[in-house]
Amino acid sequence: MNIPARYATGYLGDIGVPKDPAPMDFPAWFEVYLHGPTGPRWYTFDARHNKPRIGRIVIAYGRDATDCAMTTSLGPASLAGFAVHTDEVVGGV
Repeated sequence: MNIPARYATGYLGDIGVPKDPAPMDFPAWFEVYLHGPTGPRWYTFDARHNKPRIGRIVIAYGRDATDCAMTTSLGPASLAGFAVHTDEVVGGV
């Protein structure tokens, strides 16, 4: 098909959807470069959350999960704790 595509991983908070009491994980999705109504751009597709979501925070782009490994890219790591908080910003910058 010769369509440019890339793997993406990052954080997807609960902005605009019902709150989930379970801790969020780091989801993955893919993006495809297509010519749309406003011109060519990267479009996001997410098989897990098969509806538009807001608040994606991209950590890495690559060809696959190996290219985007966050915890092993710099060698072995021991994670003692981690927390991410997101809030929707309404209006201007």
